[in-house]
Amino acid sequence: MTDQVSPTSTEADNIATVEKFLFSLRGPDLDTAGELIDENIVYQNVGFPTIRGRQRTLKVFKALDRPSFAFDVAIHRTAGDGAVVLNERTDVLAFGPVRLQFWVCGVFEVHDGRITLWRDYFDQFDFAKAMIRGLAGAVIPALRPTL
Repeated sequence: MTDQVSPTSTEADNIATVEKFLFSLRGPDLDTAGELIDENIVYQNVGFPTIRGRQRTLKVFKALDRPSFAFDVAIHRTAGDGAVVLNERTDVLAFGPVRLQFWVCGVFEVHDGRITLWRDYFDQFDFAKAMIRGLAGAVIPALRPTL
């Protein structure tokens, strides 16, 4: 049996910041999201170009802020170590009736209550399967994934 270690208050605050940020993207509540990220944030979806800065990061999400798009997230596990927060989660990207649902591992660094690094890792094959299932679910609703 392993000992459970409770996070320090700083780690708990950093975890809360990351969770509040991810959940604000659901709305989307981009004002709250913007308040939680640093002016010089580094945002990386591994395998894609790195985005630097609050305005550029928010621009990505503003471009997706339309009635035909939705984002959802289910966080499965979270761990904190000082400024670093790690989480395993399921992200959902919905484009009209097409719903992509896939596993993501996120790495965040939080300093002074703001996220300075956001790096997501996901399996490209898992993402491709999500696309196929999402397209099939658009035609046959019973196949549409749910959280």
